[in-house]
Amino acid sequence: MTGKIARRQLGTNGPSVSAVGLGCMGMSDFYGGADESRSIATIHRALDLGINFLDTADIYGPFTNERLVGRAIRDRRAEVLLATKFGNMRSEDGVFLGVNGRPEYVRQACDASLEREGVSVIDAHYQH
Repeated sequence: MTGKIARRQLGTNGPSVSAVGLGCMGMSDFYGGADESRSIATIHRALDLGINFLDTADIYGPFTNERLVGRAIRDRRAEVLLATKFGNMRSEDGVFLGVNGRPEYVRQACDASLEREGVSVIDAHYQH
């Protein structure tokens, strides 16, 4: 890839993010087998190219994608705008349990995502 990655500012005073983000869903779920080392290498390559917007969700895996992304960015957190979603609930075995946007659930989902990702801040947390 040549050239510079286009950037966008979020809001009036928000952070600058790459116009192209990396959706990490397929690295853990929905499209067949997952290869953690290749997935982490893909995330690192995206960061090397200037892509700083990474998108994940608690439902992916379920729960394993946030852990994967957390491992990938552990030493590169300052380079990332981390977005994670909540609201579509799944059990550990993947069964869909419904949609939940109640405030108490949002707080619970946020705390769980922070722990799985191994970060102190989620930059964009929004309902799926």
